[in-house]
Amino acid sequence: MSQALVNPEGPMPDEPDPNGTGNDLSTLDGASTQPAGRRRKKAVGEAARAVSSPWASLVAIIIAVMWTLPTLGLLVTSFRTQKDVQATGWWHAFVKPWFTMKNYEQALFGSTTSLADYFVNSLVITIPAVLIPLMLAALASYSFAWIKFPGRDFLFVLVFALQVVPLQVALIPLLQFFNSSGIDGFWRVWLAHSIFALPLAVFLLHNFMKDLPGELMEAARVDGAGHTQIFFRIIIPLLTPALASFGIFQFLWVWNDLLVSLIFLGGSQDVAPLTVRVAELSGTRGNAWYLLAAGAFISMIVPVAVFLGLQRYFVRGLLAGGLKG
Repeated sequence: MSQALVNPEGPMPDEPDPNGTGNDLSTLDGASTQPAGRRRKKAVGEAARAVSSPWASLVAIIIAVMWTLPTLGLLVTSFRTQKDVQATGWWHAFVKPWFTMKNYEQALFGSTTSLADYFVNSLVITIPAVLIPLMLAALASYSFAWIKFPGRDFLFVLVFALQVVPLQVALIPLLQFFNSSGIDGFWRVWLAHSIFALPLAVFLLHNFMKDLPGELMEAARVDGAGHTQIFFRIIIPLLTPALASFGIFQFLWVWNDLLVSLIFLGGSQDVAPLTVRVAELSGTRGNAWYLLAAGAFISMIVPVAVFLGLQRYFVRGLLAGGLKG
C-alpha cells in the first residue's frame, strides 16, 4: 500500500523535494530572477566605481577649471587699467600686478545717467515677469495633475510642445498684437516673458505635483476641503522647492535679457534695463570696451545673491519627479 502511494516520477511541482533539490515553484522563480538581480547590482557597482575613480575626478577638475577660467579672466580684467587691458592679456596681471577701481567708478558714475536707475528698471521688469508665470503655471499644473476633465492629456502635451517655438519667431507677431491691442509700458515685457516661460514652468511643476501622495488630497476632501483650500494649504507649501528652482531660472533669464526689452520697451532711460546700459558702456565706437568687464560684474550682483539665497531648493526642485520612493 505504501509503495502504491509513492509517485514513481518523483515529487509533484508543488510538493517539497525530499532530496532537498528545491524543485518547488518559489525556488524556481527565485532562481530565475536572482541572476538578473546580481547583474543589476554588478552594473551599479561598476558605474559607481567608474564615477569615483581618480580619472573621473581628474576629468571633473579639468572641466571645472575650464568652466571658471573665462570668469576669472573677466574678473581680473575689471580691475586692470585701460592701458594694460589694451596692451596685454589678463594673465599678465599676475606677472606685474597693478589693479585699480577706476573701471567700476567710471561704469557706475562716469556718465550723466547712474546705473542705479537701470537697477530699478531691471527689478521692475524681473519681479513681475517671475511671479506671473509662477502663479499661472502652479494653477495649470494642479489642474493637469489632480483634476480630471476631457482632453486633459492632449492639452498637457500641447502646452509642453510649445517649448519648441523659438522666442525670436514670436517677437514680431507679439509686437504687432501689442500695438493693435493698445498694450503699452512694462506690461509688454511682462506678458512676453510670461508667455515664453509658461510651457517649461507647467512641465516642471506638473512633474513635481503628480508625484505627491494622493492620500493627502483624499484626506483633505474627507475633511470638506475644496480645490482652493487643497491648493493653497497643501500643494503650495509642498511645491516650494520646485517653485524656487524655476524662479531661479526665470529670474536669471529675465535679468540677463536684452533682446526682448529692447524690442518691447526701447532703450530710453526711464524703461531700459541694466543690460542696455552695460551694452552702451563701450561707447558708440566701441573704444571703451574695457569697461564691459566691470559693468558685467556689477550686473551679476543681484543674480548671484538670488542664487545663493535659494540654492538649497535648487537641486531638490530639479530632481522633482525624477526619483521614486
